[in-house]
Amino acid sequence: MRAVLAERGLDRDILLDSAGTSDWEAGSAPDPRSMSIAERHGIDISRQRARKLTPDDFSRFDLILGMDRSNLRDLKALAPAAMRDRVHLFLEFAVGRVSDVPDPYHDGPDAFASVYRMIREASETLATRIEARLSAPDSGQASSTM
Repeated sequence: MRAVLAERGLDRDILLDSAGTSDWEAGSAPDPRSMSIAERHGIDISRQRARKLTPDDFSRFDLILGMDRSNLRDLKALAPAAMRDRVHLFLEFAVGRVSDVPDPYHDGPDAFASVYRMIREASETLATRIEARLSAPDSGQASSTM
C-alpha cells in the first residue's frame, strides 16, 4: 500500500503504518521471501520492522484494516467501542470481497508472489477510492466512511 500511495503522490497526505495484534514478532524485519518479492517489484522493505498495535492507534488512524478474519476479530476486541467502525477486513474494504489475505509463511515463493499480487491489486483499488475522497470539494482528509 505504501508503494502505491507513493507512486500516486499520496504518501504526503496519508499517514500509513503496519502493526500486529501480538508482540511476538515486534522488532523483526520482514520475512526474507517478502523482501525478495518486494525487491523484484522495485520496493525496498528491508528497513521495516514489526510492531504491536497500540491503543493510541485507534485514535491516530481513520481506518484500520485486518488482513484476515482472525486479525479482524482481534482488532475489534482491542478497539474502543466508539472506534470499532474504523476496523475493517482489508479485501472487503478495498475491493468488496469478503476474503482473507492468506499467510504465505508455510508455503513456497509462489505463495508470496500470489499474496503480493492480491495486496497490490487491492491497494490500487483502495488508492483510487482515497484519491477520489481527497479530491472531493468538501474533504480535507481520507476517512473510514469512504
